[in-house]
Amino acid sequence: STAQHRTAPHQRFRSALVFWTLCSVILPVLITLWCSFHRSRRQMLIRDIFYKSKHDWHYTDLFGQPSYCCVCAQHVLRGTFCSCCGLRVCEGCLKKADQHFLCKEIVMRSEAGARGSMPHHWIRGNVPLCSHCVVCKQQCGTQPKLCDYRCVWCQCTVHDECMLDCLKIEECTFGEFRDLIIPPYYLSTIDQMRKDKRTDYEKVFDLSKITPAKALQLCSLLPCNAVRVLVCGGDGTVGWVLDAIDEMKIKGQEHFIPQVAILPLGTGNDLSNTLGWGAGYAGEVPVEQILRNVMEADGIVLDRWKVQVTSKGYYNLRKPKVFTMNNYFSIGPDALMALNFHAHREKTPSLFSSRIINKAVYFFYGTKDCLVQECKDLNKKVELELDGERIELPNLEGIIVLNIGYWGGGCRLWEGMGDEPYPLARHDDGLLEVVGVHGSFHCAQIQVKLANPVRLGQAHTVRLILKSSKMPMQVDGEPWAQGPCTVTITHKTHALMLYHSGEQTDDDASSVSEQEHVREQTDEDV
Repeated sequence: STAQHRTAPHQRFRSALVFWTLCSVILPVLITLWCSFHRSRRQMLIRDIFYKSKHDWHYTDLFGQPSYCCVCAQHVLRGTFCSCCGLRVCEGCLKKADQHFLCKEIVMRSEAGARGSMPHHWIRGNVPLCSHCVVCKQQCGTQPKLCDYRCVWCQCTVHDECMLDCLKIEECTFGEFRDLIIPPYYLSTIDQMRKDKRTDYEKVFDLSKITPAKALQLCSLLPCNAVRVLVCGGDGTVGWVLDAIDEMKIKGQEHFIPQVAILPLGTGNDLSNTLGWGAGYAGEVPVEQILRNVMEADGIVLDRWKVQVTSKGYYNLRKPKVFTMNNYFSIGPDALMALNFHAHREKTPSLFSSRIINKAVYFFYGTKDCLVQECKDLNKKVELELDGERIELPNLEGIIVLNIGYWGGGCRLWEGMGDEPYPLARHDDGLLEVVGVHGSFHCAQIQVKLANPVRLGQAHTVRLILKSSKMPMQVDGEPWAQGPCTVTITHKTHALMLYHSGEQTDDDASSVSEQEHVREQTDEDV
């Protein structure tokens, strides 16, 4: 009994130790599960608000400038903002803000739509830095609190103390970018005229959700020859939009066809580079400046070409493949690099989300081809005709047919080193430039201006016959492996583009100077 009396405290101590040990393990787990449940529930509520809201809400972990909640007026480091009207709120006030604050109206439902005018749409607080009051001309947003007003349409700002009753009902002029804004009362009038055909209008046309054809139908509701479209994407996205514009021509909507500007977000961006919009965009230029560039850009014409690939088969029963070309067609090492890149991107698309990574992969496959030379002796496998005239080919691994000045992510292929006289290359003259390359290493030399391409000539029509074996081909970066066939390239149509005459790069300046020198020599000879 004495021994049992002694062991009882030890048992109670062990039991208490086990209990508190379990509590120390289980309690944090329960707290974590409880927090995760409430976090996921809160995220579901936020997603539900995002989905149903007329605002274009986005969540951010850190605002780029000092921000204050438009509901509770408290300073916020993270929260949600509307990319359309500029509202900024904390998570707790999101539902209230969504119910009490209106976003930009795409179609005005009030009587103002019938008057052909609309008042300012004022939002309080979080005005842009370095903005000035339209009344007293002093700087706005200088106080560390929710203060001052901004019109979401014309972007003018007003101090709290300068806000007069007349400003609240004053007609909005839409500010600096009035020529790029479709007034809501205009679409309201259109809807009243088309009561049988109501249209759902979008604030921003996201081509990952809708087709370009549907987005471009808005052009048919606007004044003739007055629309400018900014395509944000790579050359493939631009080609997709231009195809949709061609469909408008088929429907008899030629007078509503827009002019197209480009914001280069792709890998190569050769068409964008040719038209003066740059080789790539990473946020370094403010949106306001981009819109100014679009307004100031000059209208030009871009040739578009039909590429017909007729495979050799029994009795030619196979239907020809037909492509539309804006940039270039090629057979050989650069098409092989594009084909390998495309195959690996299809397998693991998440790895190819960066322009730098994409170019690194291209470099890898180019280096590999320098060693393997899978496209050697191309001149023995193909026949080339320019405007019906047979061209004798030297020893080549690749042939490239160019419509624009840039190729391969920023290289002026036709000009090469710029040390030889050559006919001018243009994207609106109905002529194609045809060059040959000796291999991937030769392509690399041309890109760093250490070599010239093999200039085979210029032509209105190009015909290429692949007599044997299977070779890689590409049209505007879309590659495939092709067996024996006949490729015929003929002029298809013109596209109305916008050319940004910004600052010239060193390559552009040297190219222009060389072309002027050649023109002067030609004039002297004449």
